[in-house]
Amino acid sequence: MKSRIPNNIIGPQDFVICEVEMRLVLNTNENFDSIGVTFQQSVKVDSLPTWGSIDNTFKSQLTDYSSIFDGPRHRINPFPLSKEINNRFIIWDGDITLLQVDAITNTTNETLTERNFISDGIFGRAGSRLKEEISSDIRECRTGEVRVTKGYDLPAEFILHTVGPRFSERYKTAAENTLYSCYRNVLCKAKDLNLKTIALCIISATQRNFPPDLEAHIALRTLRRFLEQSKSEIVILCIEPHQRGIYEVLAPLYFPRNRLEESSALWHLPKDIGGPNGEPQYPDRQIRIIHNPHHSITMIGGRYPDDDSDTSPHDLEGGNSDLEYGTVDINSGLNLSPHLNIGQHAFSQMQGDLDRQRLLGDRPRVGIYESVIETGVEGIEHQERYERLLRRARTEDLSEISGIGCLYQSGVDRLGRPVVVFCGKWFPASNVNLDKALLYLIHLLDPIVRGDYVIAYFHTLTSTNNYPSLQWLREVYSILPYKYKKNLKAFYIVHPTFWTKMMTWWFTTFMAPAIKAKVHSLPGVEHLYSAISKEQLEIPAYITEYDMATNGLHYFQPITQNTSS
Repeated sequence: MKSRIPNNIIGPQDFVICEVEMRLVLNTNENFDSIGVTFQQSVKVDSLPTWGSIDNTFKSQLTDYSSIFDGPRHRINPFPLSKEINNRFIIWDGDITLLQVDAITNTTNETLTERNFISDGIFGRAGSRLKEEISSDIRECRTGEVRVTKGYDLPAEFILHTVGPRFSERYKTAAENTLYSCYRNVLCKAKDLNLKTIALCIISATQRNFPPDLEAHIALRTLRRFLEQSKSEIVILCIEPHQRGIYEVLAPLYFPRNRLEESSALWHLPKDIGGPNGEPQYPDRQIRIIHNPHHSITMIGGRYPDDDSDTSPHDLEGGNSDLEYGTVDINSGLNLSPHLNIGQHAFSQMQGDLDRQRLLGDRPRVGIYESVIETGVEGIEHQERYERLLRRARTEDLSEISGIGCLYQSGVDRLGRPVVVFCGKWFPASNVNLDKALLYLIHLLDPIVRGDYVIAYFHTLTSTNNYPSLQWLREVYSILPYKYKKNLKAFYIVHPTFWTKMMTWWFTTFMAPAIKAKVHSLPGVEHLYSAISKEQLEIPAYITEYDMATNGLHYFQPITQNTSS
């Protein structure tokens, strides 16, 4: 477990940087442009450890889900253990410009002029001839496409330039497909050029608002499918140090190194494992072709057997008890064949967003007019209200709330999802401006909730002064838009009291039924380690001290799955 420490502490890596900068300053007789890379040597692929040769240093405790779910998400692992593939896959948190490979990847914009950490390093080391080639021969590259240039002064022979998508919740499907196209097109272009060693950077980073965990899932499964189909290429995925945590958690799902990881992946892999090449798939948006329309269409519980309604790639909550909703029979009074029961399908009812209905429990509207009125007018007003609050949150001084330190992000859980921590004891509900508190909540969470996330609420040593009114909670819940509820994958309440459990039940039953199945009460901090590792969880000392005084030491050990090779 990490303690919260200031961000300005200098680490060993900073001394290395300072040493290099000192040498450059002291060497005043040299041309700085010409000696920019003289202190760093190229890195050969043979010197890097492959994924298959690395022991499972990230020894996560594998939770037994058999008492929670009916069974694993997948009966057969779609990404089985393959030592041959693992030996051709490398994850390296180093400088991509130093790799002595056939090709490296550059993530840029459509005019190939974007200033980011990757591009700046590539153009700085490749020399002026790279800029000349781009300005004279290439000039532009559309989103999702690939352009090839020489490596010039780089150790790499070629540079594969691609343009990643910008992410927005409204166009999530398009962004996912485009990001997949980036990775797939880069790999296919390298194969067309008969390149054997390919180094890829993270194509659509946080600067494009792409959720890191969603990005990682798409990248890993696309790389895995490519390596399955190509038997000689070596792929190096270059990440930054702060991205290591996500890939240490998610890479074993797609590249298991032993039978234990392979078995655990059956529970942890998302429902959407992509198509044959790793492309995203959306069952609700696929057209079903019936070879014989007079055959009976078998429905299970009012749904098609292959209708997997949840297209979120990280939803591990499982179960459909809260996702059921009624249907409207439009066949009454019409002379339709009883074998083709159209009325039970959502399309025939002119329903709105299927994901919204299934995740939030929305009932289908009686008619088109009512749907337009409620979803259209009220939806627009609700969105405008939230956007006004978001603008205020970005411009107003919220130091009064941020200085309290009761709400902050703390690393990621074992599935790479951001963790938001709320310390109830530090929230002075009776002595704080609740309007400012709401603005700070929006300011902190808006960039996080674009992808899946979890919340850990610590009720430790709270009193009545820390409890906001239910009316205020209800108002906050109604203001926050759909993405907050949909992408919340778990809400952990640690050290709950009887009062907390009762009020939580009442609130989730009558005010927030959409998140009821996602709320979990935990008697101690160690129960939380099944979902979040100690290294990723930053909590105040008073919580751990109370936990040890109340529960003792090592009082909970997650059940691990026993597998044999």
